[in-house]
Amino acid sequence: MEQLSNIYTKGKRVEPYWYVIAVFGLIMAVILINHLITGFTPSRIAFQIEVFNFSIFWYGIFIVGGIAMGSWVTARLAAERAQFDFKEHVPPDLRKRPLKALKLPEEIQRSLVKRKVLNLGNLLFEWGLSPDRLGLNKQGKKVVESKLKNTPNVLEGWIYDAPWRQWNPDFVWGGVAWVILLGVIGARLYHVLTPSPSMTAEGIFSALDYFRNPMQLINIRSGGLGIYGAIIGGFLGLLLYTHRHHISTIAWADLAVVGMALGQFIGRWGNFFNQELYGGVTNLPWGITIINRVPGTVYADIERFPIDSTRFHPAFLYESLWSLLTFIVLLTLARRRRDDLQTGDLLALYLVFYAVGRILLELIRLDSRTLSLAGIDLGIPVATLVSIIIAVPMAFLLLWRHLIARN
Repeated sequence: MEQLSNIYTKGKRVEPYWYVIAVFGLIMAVILINHLITGFTPSRIAFQIEVFNFSIFWYGIFIVGGIAMGSWVTARLAAERAQFDFKEHVPPDLRKRPLKALKLPEEIQRSLVKRKVLNLGNLLFEWGLSPDRLGLNKQGKKVVESKLKNTPNVLEGWIYDAPWRQWNPDFVWGGVAWVILLGVIGARLYHVLTPSPSMTAEGIFSALDYFRNPMQLINIRSGGLGIYGAIIGGFLGLLLYTHRHHISTIAWADLAVVGMALGQFIGRWGNFFNQELYGGVTNLPWGITIINRVPGTVYADIERFPIDSTRFHPAFLYESLWSLLTFIVLLTLARRRRDDLQTGDLLALYLVFYAVGRILLELIRLDSRTLSLAGIDLGIPVATLVSIIIAVPMAFLLLWRHLIARN
């Protein structure tokens, strides 16, 4: 609680998640450099649970790690927003008033002090987010509520519906299950409806093949999740959760996409361990070795393209670095240009960033599902069309808000 109450520092210190990001980046850089030198790729299986004969894949670990890191960053941003709104509404002299001035029962006061609630400001902030954060029983909450109501200059709105309540960081951890569940369902459905050519190795040539083999519908351990489906499903989960708690969906989406960009930066490394998401042959020094190549492509011919001497574009790395750039831009705007943003700006900017990056990535990917018309392959990746449909209106919205409408 002490950390939360002092989190709004206007960027004067490095947030702890940056250290984790730096360590992760360093470890992945070492693994990639070792691969570039030796051609060695670690096994896609992280470990085996022998009792259940069940394999845990690195892909899943990176996805879960990305979700956890993204949620952490989102929670930190929410805490900053809460502190900002709190300080805008509650005068400094009122915040500094000692806790003893409320004349709370000694037992309650001791309990609050243990939780670093040392003055009226601390109490109002935590109570406004949620009375449950104070760790008091039902009777204790009633006593505190009564004391606050009778405290001069304390507005009733701060007690029952504080302006900073919307940014309770606990909402992140409460809502992440909704977002993940529907996000995974959406991501899987998108992939099932537009399976990549690499799935032919699993006997999947079209969406119908999934329904002929239902067990493949839920087999996501080795890949098969579409980001656009995850965005749609995750947004639906966020919508349901925010509606239930009477908070703004779009405002929270603005923060969620910051964490999502970070999650994509981390999660894309699972594709490296899976030997997937790579582009065409390259002589660039960062070209990677691929052993299990996309079936049906010219590069699947090992005799013509030997494993030891053929290198491919690391498309996963390009998308990971693009996601990191997206994260840095969104985070910087969220923390330093808050007053210049309108609700929905970060969401729109994220969609533009991702769509543009995806369009560029599709230029080199080998396993993209392409559009067909009357049985004729048009050669246009489905993801490219979806990206254009998303990027154009979102870019226009941002231009309209900040240039056209303002002028």
